[in-house]
Amino acid sequence: MSSVAPVDLPTGEGKDDSSFAEAARDTKSGRVKRRLTSPWATLAAIAIAVVWTIPTFGLFISSFRPAELIQTTGWWTIFQNPGFTLDNYRDVLFSPSQSAPQLGAYFVNSLAIAIPATIFPLVFACMAAYAFAWIKFRGANVLFILVFALQIVPLQMALVPLLQFFSSWLRPLQAGLHNLIPIIPEQNYLPVWIAHTIFALPLAIFLLHNFIHEIPGDVIEAARVDGASHSQIFFRIVLPLAIPAIASFAIFQFLWVWNDLLVALIFSGGTQDVAPLTQRLAELVGSRGQDWQRLTAGAFVSLVVPLIVFFSLQRFFVRGLLAGSTKG
Repeated sequence: MSSVAPVDLPTGEGKDDSSFAEAARDTKSGRVKRRLTSPWATLAAIAIAVVWTIPTFGLFISSFRPAELIQTTGWWTIFQNPGFTLDNYRDVLFSPSQSAPQLGAYFVNSLAIAIPATIFPLVFACMAAYAFAWIKFRGANVLFILVFALQIVPLQMALVPLLQFFSSWLRPLQAGLHNLIPIIPEQNYLPVWIAHTIFALPLAIFLLHNFIHEIPGDVIEAARVDGASHSQIFFRIVLPLAIPAIASFAIFQFLWVWNDLLVALIFSGGTQDVAPLTQRLAELVGSRGQDWQRLTAGAFVSLVVPLIVFFSLQRFFVRGLLAGSTKG
């Protein structure tokens, strides 16, 4: 019998790491990273950032200019027409006059509304998202679809029914509780909190469910084998892993509530002890847009807190947006 010499198969011993690096660059994540880090993408991002920042910078400059300069010159002529003052901020924050904006109290009201209205939906949404993702119960899929479908319901459709419910039941109950327990506030913060929580829950549950559902099942099963209960799994495993997604939605929800005017205008009653900053700014505009110097200062005061929240949670925000977007 004639024998055939075996063919030497390539073993890859002579290859260097360049081939593996090239293969890695051909993956989906590599292509996305290469496109986002290209010089053209960098130039486009810089251009968008500059265009987006110019109005904010102009607002900042105008907030420190006297009224006569704002009415006669533009902020871009600051070098030809110099002039700075802190009177605008003093008027809008600490002026004792009733005709002045007095935004200090409204600023506190906005914080009192935005912080609880961000925490409440996050707490309920985290628990609901974990239940939909890792607890098997009858009708879970149908209920999740119903929750998801609530996102398409216009917010305006629920305003009148909620207002009737709050007027008939919630406010008398809140007044009675305040008489029994004086520590419970008598202000109408509770209707605004409940309204914002209701409107935020469908989207919050949907987003957090998608993130929590992507947690490896082996981790959950290993915790169950070790005897961990659902509450232990939720607090010790799920919540620490879901911090990027929670922070991302917290930014969106806080900015939404902070900039909201419609819900607060309807459910707060419009009184000074409850009305948010946006309502007072809308009143400052008036019919002719007078007092521009106060408007610029007040607008920048309302802008400071969202900027602080965004930049302080930016790393969590980016991680939450990119989590699960690419694999490999």
